[in-house]
Amino acid sequence: MSDPDAVLAVLADLRAEGDELDALVADLGAEGWARPTPAPRWSVAHQIAHLAWTDRAALLAITDGDGFAAEVEKALAAPERFVDDGAAEGAALPPAELLARWREGRERLEGALRGVPAGGRFPWYGPPMSAPAMATARLMETWAHGQDVADALGAVRRPTARLRHVAWIGHRARDYAYLVRGEQPPAEPFRVELVAPDGELWAYGPEGAAQRVTGDALEFCLLVTQRVHRDDTGLRAEGADAEHWLTVAQAFAGPAGAGRAPKGGAR
Repeated sequence: MSDPDAVLAVLADLRAEGDELDALVADLGAEGWARPTPAPRWSVAHQIAHLAWTDRAALLAITDGDGFAAEVEKALAAPERFVDDGAAEGAALPPAELLARWREGRERLEGALRGVPAGGRFPWYGPPMSAPAMATARLMETWAHGQDVADALGAVRRPTARLRHVAWIGHRARDYAYLVRGEQPPAEPFRVELVAPDGELWAYGPEGAAQRVTGDALEFCLLVTQRVHRDDTGLRAEGADAEHWLTVAQAFAGPAGAGRAPKGGAR
């Protein structure tokens, strides 16, 4: 698939993911926006504010490299605080203003991503990004933070084929999950086989790999976004390296996440 085709396909799914989350929060009152989510000290407003903040950062990376470099310097000056600070700043806004800011940012970022030339790359907090990769990363974050919002509101979301983007980036980020913890990634690739919501098989990595992970796609996506504890999934690992990976897997950039505490265990 060419870059233009790839980015259009992912952008359509990113828009759908954003619209689904938008529908959850659009009619919330002040109490709903203030409701705590599973992320410590983060309300529903913090979750949406974080998405809006990251969308703005991505837009800056595409349109103003020097401006984005200045934002990176701020992040390096406060690596353990800058994400929380950005979320807190947005969460302090009136809900209607925050919602409007998030909606506007989504539209502007989509337009900017559509305009990135085929093969073009722009800076990010980690390695430089292509437009399809950024759209995939934004979808993953929108889905993950949307899960926090859904959990806070007691809503049950229907898993969709859009999860394939989250699963892909979760597998792709395998080595990062090790490196961010100061560990050496395994030399051999892993095989991941997941049952999609419609029963299709999603597979990543070489068929003959000795280290394997199999199971439900939704559970894998919840795990790699650290929205569920390993022990609360039915995911199966073959090989010691694959088993360890499921305890550290991380699809998102930034410091190693603390993850979720076990609730009871499905294994």
